Amino acid sequence: MNEATPELDYLYSSRAANIKQSAVRDVFDISMREGLVSLAGGNPYLQSLPLEKLGNLAHDILAQEGMTALQYGNGQGTSELREAICHVMAEEFILDASPENVVVTAGSQSALDITCKVFCDPHDVVLCEDPTYVGALNTFEANQVAVHPVRVDEHGLVPEALQEAIVALRAEGKTVKLLYTIPSFNNPSGITLSAERRQQIVNICKQEGLLVIEDNPYGMLKFEGEFNRPMRADNPEDVLYLGSFSKIFAPGLRVGWALVPERFQRRFYLANEAVILCPPTLNQMLVTSYLENHDWKGQVATYRELYAKRCAAMIAALEEFMPESISWTVPEGGFFVWLTLPEGVDTYPLLHTGIEAGVVFIPGAAFSPTQENPNKLRLAFSAVDEESIREGVKRLAPVLIQAIAAAEGAAAS
Repeated sequence: MNEATPELDYLYSSRAANIKQSAVRDVFDISMREGLVSLAGGNPYLQSLPLEKLGNLAHDILAQEGMTALQYGNGQGTSELREAICHVMAEEFILDASPENVVVTAGSQSALDITCKVFCDPHDVVLCEDPTYVGALNTFEANQVAVHPVRVDEHGLVPEALQEAIVALRAEGKTVKLLYTIPSFNNPSGITLSAERRQQIVNICKQEGLLVIEDNPYGMLKFEGEFNRPMRADNPEDVLYLGSFSKIFAPGLRVGWALVPERFQRRFYLANEAVILCPPTLNQMLVTSYLENHDWKGQVATYRELYAKRCAAMIAALEEFMPESISWTVPEGGFFVWLTLPEGVDTYPLLHTGIEAGVVFIPGAAFSPTQENPNKLRLAFSAVDEESIREGVKRLAPVLIQAIAAAEGAAAS
């Protein structure tokens, strides 16, 4: 059905004006075109999954427990999956999680929407990194929540900048409720919040009465060494933790979770139930069976090695083809590299130029609550083989070099 006719526009809520498609989705269909190298979407590499085994697991679930798998389920999620999720989080040093405080959601994106519904009134303020996840920005906007950026450096959120932002906003009469953060391998920047700053950040929020929303979809995809300790590990009452199977298993199942401080658990669970009634039982049972019957830790180790090689290929290609005037982050995990071009270059118009050159990326302004990152862009290496990564960067370099030259010429004239 087409858009409402003008005389019916009054049916829209004021909230509907804030609902829009993300820049990532804008280029999704384009990136599927034959011949294009897509360095745009942060898709996990699913080809190494044991698909035949997963098919057998799904068959067994339906054949043996079909009446349960296809029926309505518990609005909080199955007890078996919530127990398994606690074991998954224990691998990242969250050792005190209770299944009672785990709420299974339709991906962590849904958990963000529930968080807004439970904690935020229209025009309340959420603080976040700049840049941050575009899906979070869209969720906040759709819920009429004001988003205020906090300065980030190479070590992540700057504690002093966080404190200053809270004080300044409250002096303006604003109600500041939450800090939303992706501390490990931030999407889109790839930056990791340093271990030294993590507790500082939580302490500031606790002192100022803010709840920390820790989004950690990439935490287990650290290329080398021990996993980063989540902020939630030492702060069970002050951090609401979001996790997802989208990056370590399969995004199509749409299974994520929230580990909610006990005092907020019931409201959060009821709000989740009001939105989705119950998470899909079949999908939950498949995830549980996968965790029980497959070496999922070995699968994660395979991903870590694979993504490390692809990231290294991207960094090598950037060093080979990009001019000195362009800089980039060097992530320790995750899916993304963040490029910074000279001031005066707007990467959004370059999206179409890049497509003509055979490569797709995401412009940086899409990831900023103020759209103040016009001279930046995100490249994803997760779903592309090393040879294609090099070719994509090679195709992109002349586009960026030409844009820089044009900007310098305009500035000189």
